Formats: sequence, C-alpha cells, structure tokens
Amino acid sequence: MRRTLSPVPRPGTSLGGGGGESTSVAVAVGSPLSKCNHDNSSSFASTQYGFVLNLFPKTSSRSLEKQKPKWNAWRRPFFHFFLCFLVGVFLGFTPIVSLTTSTYVHSRSQVGKVQLYDVVNHVMSANMLKNDSVKQESQTLERGFGKFLIIVTTTPTRGYYLHRLADTLKTVEPPLLWVVVEMTRQSRETSEILRKSGVLYRHLVCTKNATEVKDPRVHQRNVALSHIETHRLDGIVYFVDDTNIYSTQLFQHLRQIRRFGTWQVAKLKKSTRVAATFVGPICNGTQVIGWHTTNVMRRYHAELSGFAFNSTILWDPKQWHRPSTQRIRHLDTVKDFFQASAFIEQVVEGETEMEGIPEECSEVLVWYVPMEIDRLSSSNATILDHLSISM
Repeated sequence: MRRTLSPVPRPGTSLGGGGGESTSVAVAVGSPLSKCNHDNSSSFASTQYGFVLNLFPKTSSRSLEKQKPKWNAWRRPFFHFFLCFLVGVFLGFTPIVSLTTSTYVHSRSQVGKVQLYDVVNHVMSANMLKNDSVKQESQTLERGFGKFLIIVTTTPTRGYYLHRLADTLKTVEPPLLWVVVEMTRQSRETSEILRKSGVLYRHLVCTKNATEVKDPRVHQRNVALSHIETHRLDGIVYFVDDTNIYSTQLFQHLRQIRRFGTWQVAKLKKSTRVAATFVGPICNGTQVIGWHTTNVMRRYHAELSGFAFNSTILWDPKQWHRPSTQRIRHLDTVKDFFQASAFIEQVVEGETEMEGIPEECSEVLVWYVPMEIDRLSSSNATILDHLSISM
C-alpha cells in the first residue's frame, strides 16, 4: 500500500486551494519534506528535556569516577588500623615474662653471645635452686614436720580441767584442731570455754544414750574418729584426757610422727611407797624394742595418752598397705585396761611400725594424775605442765 504525501502548506495558503475564509487545521506528518518543522520541534523538545534533567539531576559516569578515588583513599588507612588492632590483641595475650625476656635478649643480642649464655645459665641455676627447695619441702613433709595436729578430748561437764587444757593448747603453735565430744548435747559451759580458748575447735555430740552404754568415752572417741574419716582430715590424731598434765614439748614431737608414735606416761600413785610408775616403750634410738609394764596381759603396754598416729590410716588404708579394710574404732566390749592395746592392734602390725618419742624415750612428757589427789592450784599445774624427767 502506498500512502501519498500531501504537500506541506505554506504560510498564508489554505489547504483546499480555495480562497475561502474557512479555517483549516494543519497536521504535521513526519516526512523528508518537513525537515524545517522537524528541526523546530526537536529544538523545542530538547529544551524541555534539558529542563527536566535540571529538575532531576542524574549521576553521570564522570561523577562516579570522581567518587571512586575517595573510597580508595579510605581503604588503605582502614586496612592499617585493622592490622594494628590484630597486632595489639596478639601482644595483649602474650605473657609479660616472655615479652620482657624477648626484649632483653633482642637488646643484648648485639653485645655478643657470651652475655646470652650468662642469662641462660642464670635462669638454669635459678630453676635448680627452685627444684632443690621443692625437694626440701617434700622431704620435710615426709618426715612429718609441720603436720596438722588433731587433738581429741572426751569430756563431761568439768570446767576446771577443760579450761586448764585450753590454756596448754593455747601455747602450741598452729596448725591445731581441738575436737571436743560430749554426750547427748552441747553444754553451755563447754561451749563458752571453747569460744574463749583462742584455739581452733569443733564441738561434737554423741547421740548414744549414756544409760545404755558401758563406757560413754568409747563412743565419744568413735564419734571423733568418724568425723575425721568423713571429712578426710590429714594430720596427727592424739587422744587427750583433760585430767592429765602435758608438757609443751610433747606437741612439738608429735609433728615428727610419720605413721605411729609412742612415748612414756608417768602415773602418779596415791597410796603406795612408789610415787609414780612408768608405762610406755623402751627404745633404741627411735626404734621400740620393749615396754615398761607391771602387767603382761596386754599386747602393747601403752596408755591412750601415750601414743598418736597419722589420720590417713583411717581413710586411706591403701597408702599404708593395711591388710584389713575394716574401720578402726574403739571397742565397747573390751575392758578399760585393754582399750589402748586393742586399738593399737588395729593401727599397726608390730613394733617395727612404731616410732619412739623422743629419741631413746628418755623423757616423760605426760603425767596421769588421779582425780582423788588432784588438788593442785593453777600455779602448781603450770609448774608440772613444763616438767620432764630424764630416765
């Protein structure tokens, strides 16, 4: 199909060719002949397009090229900051000793290798001295020095004797724990004495009915042994009777015990010509080779206040190679005269496992005073408390 192109009317002429006054509407049709009108219309359109662009500016590629160097300018400082941050974190977790050592070695590296060898030798000698001190401390612990003393006292309400014993224990250097066991309940008098004693203590109660047992002291000691075993107290256990008189040197010797230690006890008499009898071991150095006794019925001739033992025997039998795993306790079925011997038989197998205290067992450190003749004043008690007799 072909469409004829109508000529473009000139200005001042009518489209119909007539000279009438009729008004005609000229329609612009895109054609090669309408170049002039097209130029005018395109210039007008470009003017409007430029106006719109001015209202809504568009980021040109040239502006993007100008903004790109700004990011490049910030990226390098950010990278340096992040790198310095990582280095700071690493140095913060580095031990100060290693840092100072490395700085010292670096600063001295230019002086020569001789000084570096001196530093190494100094460090090695310091380590050797430290190892020697550790060995000495371990050997000291093995010999029993500095051991924790666990003093067990079974007592009814006897304020005078308990107060006198508290004064004696107050002179003993720590560490020391005083375990006091009463029957049925804690008495107010005993509690007050313990609080004012200035000694570390534990106040326990035996709940057994006192009227149903033969010897309440046996069950009181068992309560203390159970307490030591349950809490795994590590130290030297010593049964102390508050009516006895003790030399302060005894507690110094107790810390030397490794497993089981024993010594002599002087028993005062009230109605015989002999002022006192001695019960305890006969020693060759620290080795027990015999016993002082007037009765051969017992296996071990020692008093309850004449021996002490390591508490780990109660709760760690494997350490001491005990053949029996039964609990070590005082026996209610045994008479009072055999109580000490029956208890010792559960702790050791013979005299070879004992240690005589002091050397040669030449001193009496404990005095047993019957209550019937105990009318001593506080001054006399103090004198006897520091008394020792050479054998």
